Amino acid sequence: MLATAQFMLILDVTVVAVALPEIAATLALGREAVTWVVSVYTLLFGGLMLVGGRAADLFGARRLALTGLAVFTAASAVAGLAGSAAVLIAARAGQGIGAALLSPAALSLVMTTFQGAERGRALAVWSGLGGAGAAVGVLLGGALTAVAGWPWIFFINVPVGLVLLAALPSAVPASPRRERRHLDVPGALLATAATAALIHGLTTVGDAGAAGWVAIAAAVVLYAGFAAVERAVRAPLVDLRILTRRSVLAGAFLIAVATGVLVAGFFLASFSLQHADGRSALVTGLLFLPVAAATLLGTRAARHALPRLGPRGVAPIGLAVAAAGTGVAAFGAGTATLVIGLSVGALGLGATFVSAFTAATAHVTPEDAGVTSGIVNTFHEFGAGLGVAAVSGVAAAGLTAANPAPSAFTAGFGLLAVAAAVAAAVATVLVPAGRAAAAVGHGH
Repeated sequence: MLATAQFMLILDVTVVAVALPEIAATLALGREAVTWVVSVYTLLFGGLMLVGGRAADLFGARRLALTGLAVFTAASAVAGLAGSAAVLIAARAGQGIGAALLSPAALSLVMTTFQGAERGRALAVWSGLGGAGAAVGVLLGGALTAVAGWPWIFFINVPVGLVLLAALPSAVPASPRRERRHLDVPGALLATAATAALIHGLTTVGDAGAAGWVAIAAAVVLYAGFAAVERAVRAPLVDLRILTRRSVLAGAFLIAVATGVLVAGFFLASFSLQHADGRSALVTGLLFLPVAAATLLGTRAARHALPRLGPRGVAPIGLAVAAAGTGVAAFGAGTATLVIGLSVGALGLGATFVSAFTAATAHVTPEDAGVTSGIVNTFHEFGAGLGVAAVSGVAAAGLTAANPAPSAFTAGFGLLAVAAAVAAAVATVLVPAGRAAAAVGHGH
């Protein structure tokens, strides 16, 4: 049930991808507004994730999970009713806030409810859903857009959310409160503002030039301010020393890259298939079916390989496969080549997702469960937002032209291939050596 809630949140990162061309036409969205429909969700999901993780530790994970689920469900209803860009982006922001409360609380419940091999199996299912949810989102988005219209990509969350709100209180035990009641709101605001500036800079640097670079520089300053605040406050949002744990840093890095490549790939491919190749939303969604299947296959293969090879053995291979597949999508021609390339890439990314969660959560104590899950999921969402912003900046012509050539998207896919290849090299050094049998368990 907790995994279902998480699946819904991850799905909403990409469910808009296939519908974006239709949403843009209906609401007259420009390129930057199109980017923000995706990125404002991931920005607030990630930017407030650490608050959600710490609040789950302080006030009780079940209480926070139910609050976040209620906010997410209500915001989904508003998004479906949106008649303007401003309302839609505001509703997506509301979804992000709800998700930031729900996701780390739900993962904290998983990590504290299960122990030993059961915990390993639960984490494997959780990480697998994280990868699959992104892929299934584009498939569902295409089907709903074609059959019922784009508002239903948001309305579909409402009955699911209501059922979970009714069922969770009896299915999940209440979590005890802790004594402290301090939340680092300034830290959360700085982290969110920094990432917003970075996304804005990456999105506009291609057309705005100097203004885009100013935004990126401002992001660096704001991140430095965040680090200073975290060192100074009595109850920091996150003890930055936790990122000096190599396993947590490696997991955060892997999840950011994998999510960025996967979500940005769907974003580009949706516009390429519909604008350049003339495919409908339904056909585009169906064309993503093998990509979804490949993601699941990659997570399953990683679950088998991790006990023997460990994250250091699996992650570089997964990222190298992702780089090869995305490279095919960049330099190939035609719909079939694009789908094959994305599917090969998704196979590697599915394996990377499981490696990332395994590395980050292998040695987590119950006291740090909420904040660690918050860190991992923060990088998940920031990776998605930054990936979309980066490819939006380099593929601007393809997103705004009425009939772009497929080559308009080559630079975007090429950037993703290079990012995955560089990450594969970094992973061979950054990810700790050792097997991960305890972390992933042996259940399938």
